[in-house]
Amino acid sequence: MSKLAVGITHHKKLVVTIFSVVLLASLVMMLMVNVNYNIVDYLPEDAQSTKALEIMQEEFNGELPNTRVMIPDVSVQEALDFKKKLDDLDGVSNVLWLDNVIDLRVPLEMADKDTVESYYKDNNASFSLTVRSGDEVEVVDAIYALVGEKGYVSGNAVSTASAQKMTGTESTNAMLILIPLIILILVLSTTSWIEPVLFLLAIGVSVAINMGTNIFLGNVSFVTSSVSPILQLAVSLDYAIFLLHRFSEYREKTDDVALAMQMAMKKSFPAIAASAATTFFGFVALVFMDFRIGSDLGLNLVKGITLSFISVMVFLPAFTLLMYKLIDKTRHKAFMPKFKGIGTLVNKVKIPVIIIAVVLIVPSFLAQSRTSFTYGTGKIAESSKEGQDAIAIDSVFGKSNAIVILVPKGSVSQELALSKELAQQPSITSVVTFANMAGTSIPPEYLDKEIREQFYSENYCRIIAYTSTEDEGEEAFGVVDNVQKIAKSYYTDSVYTLGTTSNLFDMKTVVTRDNAVVNLIAVLAIAFVLLVTFKSISIPILLLITIETAIWINLAIPYFAGQPLVYIGYLVLSTVQLGATVDYAILYTDNYRANRKIMSAKDAVKATLADTFFSVLVSSSILASAGFVLYATSSNPIVGTIGLLLGRGTLLSVAMVIFFLPPVLALFDKVVKATTIKADFYKDK
Repeated sequence: MSKLAVGITHHKKLVVTIFSVVLLASLVMMLMVNVNYNIVDYLPEDAQSTKALEIMQEEFNGELPNTRVMIPDVSVQEALDFKKKLDDLDGVSNVLWLDNVIDLRVPLEMADKDTVESYYKDNNASFSLTVRSGDEVEVVDAIYALVGEKGYVSGNAVSTASAQKMTGTESTNAMLILIPLIILILVLSTTSWIEPVLFLLAIGVSVAINMGTNIFLGNVSFVTSSVSPILQLAVSLDYAIFLLHRFSEYREKTDDVALAMQMAMKKSFPAIAASAATTFFGFVALVFMDFRIGSDLGLNLVKGITLSFISVMVFLPAFTLLMYKLIDKTRHKAFMPKFKGIGTLVNKVKIPVIIIAVVLIVPSFLAQSRTSFTYGTGKIAESSKEGQDAIAIDSVFGKSNAIVILVPKGSVSQELALSKELAQQPSITSVVTFANMAGTSIPPEYLDKEIREQFYSENYCRIIAYTSTEDEGEEAFGVVDNVQKIAKSYYTDSVYTLGTTSNLFDMKTVVTRDNAVVNLIAVLAIAFVLLVTFKSISIPILLLITIETAIWINLAIPYFAGQPLVYIGYLVLSTVQLGATVDYAILYTDNYRANRKIMSAKDAVKATLADTFFSVLVSSSILASAGFVLYATSSNPIVGTIGLLLGRGTLLSVAMVIFFLPPVLALFDKVVKATTIKADFYKDK
């Protein structure tokens, strides 16, 4: 480290130049990074839905129906004319309406009423269609232009288009709110007007490089695009603060600015490395998720933390040496008090705090595992155009979710029997297949190729069942399970289902399995880092209990409030909160152990809180602000859930570190001494 520090300080202009070039290249590459808004793409390769989608793409031309359009006050002929206009739009395919399921040459009064009213009711026409994946924004805009003010449009394609439009705007809004907040916090906590700029610049450079180098990953998920930059900024800002605080200390001991920076780099390296390591391994755990939206975010954050560490240890020292005179010129008095009395306060409330924490541990652990979960992106905001259109369509035709069933190509009569049994199931409103459209007497070869290819490929027959359930939930998942069982009773193997509800059904299975694996990896990895850092068996256990209790309380709140929680947010947060906030416990414990060598446990608690409370307060304020800003600015339920849980979880972790950990370390003082290598604790005379 000493040689590296000397090299960086002696070649500071070269270092800054190299980082500037990389930064400019990253800013250009950032504009070319693709963002994936299709959550289904992140299901594991062996998931039933993934295999079904691969078969669909290989054997059929059309994709899944993903959009509903309702046109009010139209005749049957006008509806048919409108259907043709929809079908003629570039990017629209598989437009299904009443003429696809019954013969319109027969009077509607003679047809099955339920079937007719699934598509045409009270002079309202409801169309089901497919919008081409990847072009949702342009195609949905074209549909809106076609239907005009009197038409209504809803569905997954509309949600995806809306998400694409909002993600960039919301990320920008979040940064516009968060950066001034961080600057305010840093101005209040430092003694130079320019230091906050240096902190933000060092981490900002690494954030930009991280976002630009995502181009080598092919694409990133919309969750990663929204969450990763803000999390990276909030979590790694501490590294810059640690380094410059050390630099300020050594400048008081020597007039040689370069030497002061070298000493600061050498002295702060272990603390920054330990802090980065716990966060790093916390995020590494996400990489092991089978549901790849977690691994996508985890990989991005691991890369980001690594780049932040490099930026702080290489770029920031060099740039600071070029700017130190400006730092000196912009000095101001300290705005924040020293909080010397915090140790006395903690000592007064230690018994009730320990009792409350012990009482809450078990119920919180049980409650957080019994919270009601959602597995998709949640309900649409009713105030939005998309939400209002969905309500209007549902009020006339009810819910309509498509479940596509792929079965081996074979007997048309067998397909007809299956479609009839499916149509009799509760919550299934209609079934569209070749057999119930053309009957068993007309061979598929006699029909138009375009019509035939909607239902048959070389190896598979495609059946579409429409249900009246919500996208997810016990009833919706029960329908999917029932459909799969019925289809397999006709075809023993090679039966697949896909569609929004089917995909979410698979997602539930995958992410529930991920939970135990990811949490176990995170806890074991961070426990190992703590074991190496403190050379103690008891300290890692006490620190993990402190932070895990905060996590359990945080995740139990929705259960007691009776609010469902987006499972992906729950799963990601349980790892992120551990990796991001265990640093506060490390900072306190490291200082406590040093003080305990020269004073009693009681005095060490007071001295350590006086030394560390301010640093923990600043760091946690930034991280909590990042979480609450994400929650306030994001319309995406997954991103919003991560933000809310992160903000609230940070405050809970801080409360546990300040009020619970100090008295617990003092209480188990003898155990800590006996289980720590070279503890060298002070002995009272």
